[in-house]
Amino acid sequence: MVQAISKQIVSLNQVHEKFGLRRADNDRFFTEWREDIVPLSAGDTARLDQIKQRYDYQQADSPMLEETVKLLIVSPLLDLAGFYEPPFRFRAELPVSFKFEDEEEIQGRLDALVIQQRFWVLVVEAKQTKASIEVGIPQLLTYMMANPNPQQAVFGLVTNGSSFAFAKVLEQAYDFSDVYSLISRRNQLYDVLSILKKIGTLIK
Repeated sequence: MVQAISKQIVSLNQVHEKFGLRRADNDRFFTEWREDIVPLSAGDTARLDQIKQRYDYQQADSPMLEETVKLLIVSPLLDLAGFYEPPFRFRAELPVSFKFEDEEEIQGRLDALVIQQRFWVLVVEAKQTKASIEVGIPQLLTYMMANPNPQQAVFGLVTNGSSFAFAKVLEQAYDFSDVYSLISRRNQLYDVLSILKKIGTLIK
């Protein structure tokens, strides 16, 4: 029976059962988000301050919808990280399907932006940004399992516009970074962009 991904995979336990994934128990599994981070320029930090100011202004009026998050926050971050320039190529809404031993099949279109087949960016599918990013984690991990080369590490970013977390999958293991929040007085978009730039150096 064919099931849509967004309806069939809604919990981490389902990800574990369907794909045999397990969270890494070694804190050295995912160090890329915290080691040898790429420094930011003064221009980068000025632009990030502007993005956060715009977020604060828009969010104060009403929670932002998914498309607004993409336009106001995600797209500028990817631009600053250099993902719109060569050698990077990206695709959106790619079809994907998985078949399992019990002959069950799940399929759908990737709601994530896929860069170089090694980096998935997912904006939480929710009507408003008040939804927790945890809602999107099972879906993000499922999408990352579409990696055509499972022996090669892949990375992901899940966000609802106000919170950000990175993920890494390698073979049957995964782990997450800390969660970065725009609620913080300090602009944590600095950290997000630094990690994006680091991932860019890894997937070229």
